[in-house]
Amino acid sequence: MTIFIGNLSFQAEQDDIIGLMSGYGEVRSCNIPLDRETGRKRGFAFIEMANGSDEQKAIDDLQNVEWMGRQIRVNKAEPRGEARGGRGSGYGGGSRNSW
Repeated sequence: MTIFIGNLSFQAEQDDIIGLMSGYGEVRSCNIPLDRETGRKRGFAFIEMANGSDEQKAIDDLQNVEWMGRQIRVNKAEPRGEARGGRGSGYGGGSRNSW
């Protein structure tokens, strides 16, 4: 399972997040996505821990907790297609018939 942490402070660094999560167990990975165009942090991270029960404990304890001045959201990460609300056609916007 992977944990999603949202509404992160833009000052939060990988070491900060690992420090927060390591209180619940071994952190296998921490990924802070960056905006493609600006290179800035996007305000969320994905965490993978070594033990599923440690992940669930972290989710239960940290949901809606204030951390680094922001009330963070912590939950199980959903696969990209499910979390985005089903735009699965693969076609961009605009008309396909432009006559």
